[in-house]
Amino acid sequence: MVHQQNGLLSDDALTRPEDGDTYDCSIAVIGGSTAAYTTALTALKLRLDVCWVQPQRVVGGQFTAQALPASDDGDLLRHRADLMTIGGEEFAISQSQRLFRKRQRQLQPVTGRLVDDPGGSWVCPLSTTPVVAATALNEPLLPYLKSGKLRLIPYAEPTSLLLEPGERRRVTGVVCQDTKTKHSFTVKASVVVEATDFGDLLEVANLPSRVGQEARSDTGEAILPEEARPQCQQSFTFDVLVERTRPGQGVPIGAPKEYGRVPWLNLQEFTGDFWVSKNKIWKKRDFFNAFGIFRYRRLQRRSLTKTTVSPGDVAVINWGTSGHPQRGQCCGNDYRTGHLIGLSRSERQQQIQRARIRARAYIHFLQVNGVPDLKPRGDLTWTKDGIALEPYIREARRGIAMTTIRHEDVASSFFPNQSRARAFDDTLGIGQYHYLDLHGNLVDGHVSPKGKDVVALPFTLPAGALVPIDTDSLVLSAKSIGTTHITNAAYRMHPVEWAIGEAGGFLAAFSVWTGKQPREIVGDESLLRKLQGFVTRNGIPIVWFDDVSHIDPDFEAIQVMAAAGIINSENAKNLHFRPYGSVSRAVVCTALVNLLGLDKINPTQPTFSDVQPGQHWAYGSIEALKAKNKVAGMGRRRFAPNQAMTRQQLGFLVKRAMPQAHDKAFAKTPRDRQIVQRRDLSRVFYALLKAKLGI
Repeated sequence: MVHQQNGLLSDDALTRPEDGDTYDCSIAVIGGSTAAYTTALTALKLRLDVCWVQPQRVVGGQFTAQALPASDDGDLLRHRADLMTIGGEEFAISQSQRLFRKRQRQLQPVTGRLVDDPGGSWVCPLSTTPVVAATALNEPLLPYLKSGKLRLIPYAEPTSLLLEPGERRRVTGVVCQDTKTKHSFTVKASVVVEATDFGDLLEVANLPSRVGQEARSDTGEAILPEEARPQCQQSFTFDVLVERTRPGQGVPIGAPKEYGRVPWLNLQEFTGDFWVSKNKIWKKRDFFNAFGIFRYRRLQRRSLTKTTVSPGDVAVINWGTSGHPQRGQCCGNDYRTGHLIGLSRSERQQQIQRARIRARAYIHFLQVNGVPDLKPRGDLTWTKDGIALEPYIREARRGIAMTTIRHEDVASSFFPNQSRARAFDDTLGIGQYHYLDLHGNLVDGHVSPKGKDVVALPFTLPAGALVPIDTDSLVLSAKSIGTTHITNAAYRMHPVEWAIGEAGGFLAAFSVWTGKQPREIVGDESLLRKLQGFVTRNGIPIVWFDDVSHIDPDFEAIQVMAAAGIINSENAKNLHFRPYGSVSRAVVCTALVNLLGLDKINPTQPTFSDVQPGQHWAYGSIEALKAKNKVAGMGRRRFAPNQAMTRQQLGFLVKRAMPQAHDKAFAKTPRDRQIVQRRDLSRVFYALLKAKLGI
């Protein structure tokens, strides 16, 4: 009977191939990342069969196998509702991600009570143990495993892609190997999703890709040097779960034999204290300080008071670099000596093993240097020593996609006085992390953005970034999408990778449904808007608005109309949509011109006395509609551009502009004399857009 225990699925939930086996499915998901999970779950919810190949038994990637269920949330996700806005979990993430977070809280009460943050870490607003995260992730999968809709193959990795030659290569399947039995097997699918944490499908098939820090000529990012530096990559980390014990009850992890003998451990870097400099005055926070290293990513607590650190509390040790008044830069278990991408598999494994040894060495260092009361919690990591099953990966081989998301598309310095980064019109998701979080390794030549160049504004996820430039039937996901070394630093975070997986799942499913290639869907406006409608109808935001929930009845219309550039924010300086706000006649005309795709015209002689050339911003739009006889004035050569439009007036306008679509457009909106609200306009015009595109 398929079930789970301690976050692990039962044996009968798993498929273990014999040598030479072949499996056929609609969608093949390859990889064990967080995005692999959300891609698979999305496709399953859309009633497609999925074959999922991953390197471990536990699902969930960053949250589980990598032992970091302390979500790296952007500031907006932490936002509390106020008079003008709603709570961050209602607008900054999808409905399914919100449900996952809710379930984590339910599974890990604190002293019997439900709390917003069961772990109470000081850097993350929501953290739980890996077992709790895995349990919450497994629950939605169980029905599909029982029905056979999902075939989950663990302990396996891809060895080659099956490619059909032609004008454009087309992926027909993946050859994989069971890493334990060494059995080789094949998965054939209509669409394959690259969702590994290393970008392995790109490597094994030698598909166009980029590694490490690119050259300026590769991406066009002005901040980059002239030459590429592929070995400049983000560091990676083996996370370790430890419990604070009562005095004298610590359990030594033991020193690795390399301790103090090899340069890549560099014990001089290790620190148990966190030093903070303010106004050139340094202050020390010891390991168990309320804002020290232990509580930095605490996952489980005994006290309802978040700042209290008690025996029995559990933390994941995931410490990067930090300053020290005498020693300069200190470090914890971040592994910065080498890199992983672009190496042979044997070289990669050597680096991974060294990183694991470093993690053990760091815990041993802490235990013999003032923090003896620590006990590794292997029962929460499915390992003997509390060290994660896999390293926490920050960077992968990236596919060269139809769209490359560049520094200029994300950083605050390129969007002065604006609240959003570039709004891609083919967006399938949103993401936000407050800065470009680059954990550089020790290779010389890293570019380090400063000031507004490192601040990341709320961004969108273009569908084009999921589509490889020259290969069909393949969708890019996780960290292999079309980001750059720099922009990956914001797109790699937990909530964003979840969104990337959902977007990839919808794109793959839509490709199966329509028989169209992902590139064709992205390039065809009618298919793209239909896809965006499916995405938003399922509670996934694709444009940033902090006052429209994913359960709002007009959510789909508001989101798709904004993505299409037809009805946007009133003010680019904030994230408000103002759904109940009124709409002026000039705004409606401008939106209609955008919807119809008309060219603005600027005659020297104005039609209306109160809309003069060079004086009113909507002059070109109003004149374009008048020239097509699609708009009328208010009498006496007046248009009243700034007057709020009524629903009745909007009905007259729609009747003139698109008479065949009038009845559908007003199916849910009365034609009365009430003022048109911004949500009304989105609802009516969305119906017009669908009629125009035939969707």
